[in-house]
Amino acid sequence: MPENNEDAGRFRAGDVVLLTDAASVQFRKPIVVRVIREIHDRYTYDGWLWLDAYQLNAKGEAVARRELFVMRAGVRRQAPGNTRRPAPVRRRTSARAV
Repeated sequence: MPENNEDAGRFRAGDVVLLTDAASVQFRKPIVVRVIREIHDRYTYDGWLWLDAYQLNAKGEAVARRELFVMRAGVRRQAPGNTRRPAPVRRRTSARAV
């Protein structure tokens, strides 16, 4: 059954998503969560949402229940079974000769 435009971009129970600093500055160290539900009865800014979710460890096990305020555009859906965090980005620094 195709999604209608109203449902496009909504997160449903069971969705596994990656949260990085693109979703909120609090996720400078990325985390993976399994969505319980979107919380619709709280005030948010345009483009932001509240998620009720379980934070997952590297094995895909729930380790904490969290309510998270995130930017919708920064939340990345993961393939089913993929709970691995991306490798950290190493920034190169230029060495200066003295």
